[in-house]
Amino acid sequence: MAENARQKKPIRFAALPPSPGKPYRFCMRSVEGDDLSNLPCSENQTTQSIMQNNSSRRKFIKAAAIAGVSAGLSPQSLFAGDAKENQDTASVNEQGLGFLFQGDSITDGNRGRNADPNHIMGHGYAFAIASRVGADFPAAGYSFYNRGISGNRIPDLQNRWQTDTLDIRPDVLSILIGINDTAASVENKPGAQSIEDFETGYRKLLEDTKLMKPNVIFVLGLPFVYPVGRRKENWEQWKDGVLQRSEKVKKLAAAFNAVLVDYPAVFDKAITKAPPEYWIWDGIHPTVPAHELMAREWIKQTTTRLKFLKRYN
Repeated sequence: MAENARQKKPIRFAALPPSPGKPYRFCMRSVEGDDLSNLPCSENQTTQSIMQNNSSRRKFIKAAAIAGVSAGLSPQSLFAGDAKENQDTASVNEQGLGFLFQGDSITDGNRGRNADPNHIMGHGYAFAIASRVGADFPAAGYSFYNRGISGNRIPDLQNRWQTDTLDIRPDVLSILIGINDTAASVENKPGAQSIEDFETGYRKLLEDTKLMKPNVIFVLGLPFVYPVGRRKENWEQWKDGVLQRSEKVKKLAAAFNAVLVDYPAVFDKAITKAPPEYWIWDGIHPTVPAHELMAREWIKQTTTRLKFLKRYN
């Protein structure tokens, strides 16, 4: 009976000032009343023991709030995570959007070629973006399409643009292209185009899309290459070819009021933390961590046009 009586007493939390060099500690005791000023707390009743005793996350956060106020932290900063959880609605004019990702193998990501929803987005940055946004905004009615094809260049996109882009009528069109166009020039492949032809073909794709859907949002990614593996051979040609095409993409982004995603800048920063091959295993294709960096940067930059994405900032 005595044990049951103790269990029925309300649970209260108290925050203890830190010992020298240690953070605030929280304790939980079953007590009566609201006066916590003299509430004792032993070392074995710290945050860790609270969680191990299956106290709820909400009760634990309340305890953290008490300690945070004592430490001079604002309630808003303590509950920032919960606030973001509640920002899962998009404005009416940002609902029901269709997102289309176009490009080469980096976008393709070994995607499925049928309607199987388990594979349709591939396993790259397009998948990471779609999975994140789709999970966080399930009521917004968003649709995601991946039409990247390994090995594609600008002429390949032109040949399939009607079926794989215009017929889909996307509201947001993301394009990453240029590395295979560069490869064709470096390796003297048949059909290799000049930088000027690259720009002309790319511009025609954007013009046709704009004609079909005047309010379409373009998200243009800059191509990238790094001196890893075979790319070390003729490196200067690889580097110059990608840089020249990147300048054309920047020019087109400005002309069409497009979002510009500077993937090379992201990877240049990343390789200060790990070698290039950690991120771009063969100098061209991103690894899993690199695709995650691409997804983050895509969302960050596209926030300028789609306000609901500010959830992630």
